[in-house]
Amino acid sequence: MSLAPRAVLVHRTTEYEELLARHGTHGQADFFLASRGRSIRDVALRHHRAQRALAEVAAAVPLQWRQTRVERADLDRFLFAPEDVVVVVGQDGLVANTAKYLAGQPVVGIDTEPGRNPGVLVRHRVEDARRLLRSAVLPGRSADELTMVEAVADDTQRLPALNEIYLGRPGHQTARYRLDEDGDGPGGKGSGGKGSGGQESGGEESGGEAQASSGVLVGTGTGATGWLRSLWQERGSTLALPGPVEPRLVWFVREAWPSPATGTSKVAGALGRGQRLRITVESDRLVVFGDGMESDALSLTWGQSVSLGIADVSLRLLD
Repeated sequence: MSLAPRAVLVHRTTEYEELLARHGTHGQADFFLASRGRSIRDVALRHHRAQRALAEVAAAVPLQWRQTRVERADLDRFLFAPEDVVVVVGQDGLVANTAKYLAGQPVVGIDTEPGRNPGVLVRHRVEDARRLLRSAVLPGRSADELTMVEAVADDTQRLPALNEIYLGRPGHQTARYRLDEDGDGPGGKGSGGKGSGGQESGGEESGGEAQASSGVLVGTGTGATGWLRSLWQERGSTLALPGPVEPRLVWFVREAWPSPATGTSKVAGALGRGQRLRITVESDRLVVFGDGMESDALSLTWGQSVSLGIADVSLRLLD
């Protein structure tokens, strides 16, 4: 006998709850903010709005279904099942935080604060939850298959992400590593062996180019609406940013430092399916984390390598 679907409601601690955890009571939190010219009123109103939305979504789950809730901080300890329908109640970023722990389960994004969130990933309103949940398990239900990026270390550790993966030093000091592009996708190497300025890479050892920088960012079309776009705009890059469902990634090296021992000829590029960016660690310790979740990171030491490219899984986001 097959199990009934399970609705997994993903939410995060509100700012109001964080204030209470730090100050103990509403009155003490109010006094703290008031002493700095701030009011707790708006924070409390947003908290109650989020709690009401979560309760209304829970009430919309069909009676014959199972349901459970998971807070953002517990995602890395929660076991998602194949029959789950994941309902993210909150902000766009919470969908990205959840995506790395899924394996093809349908996702519904519920916006708790329309007008405050961009609504790129939390596309629906609370009142749509009942209809969306019932249709999520129908055969042939359409969904956007959003491209994800993954990092695979030489010790088999694997880290997927929806927006972007960052590699660098914890605390963002100078990272030292060797960067190379490989793969059997169209055109061979990801950016044709050219740097962002279009000049041929030269003076490299067979193991790629030694670099010193504040890190490397590899992102998707979904990530192109956030951190990746900031780098792209700041640099005035001519690279075309991918779309959310496009099987293509874009990568940037942050603040590469030229020296007699380190180069800057490979600082940006694109990766298609089958193409990989390979980084070999030449620092005491580098970390790799996705979508801003530093608490759930891979830790790499000197001599280890990591390969970054398009993930085999994608995020099934209901439209």
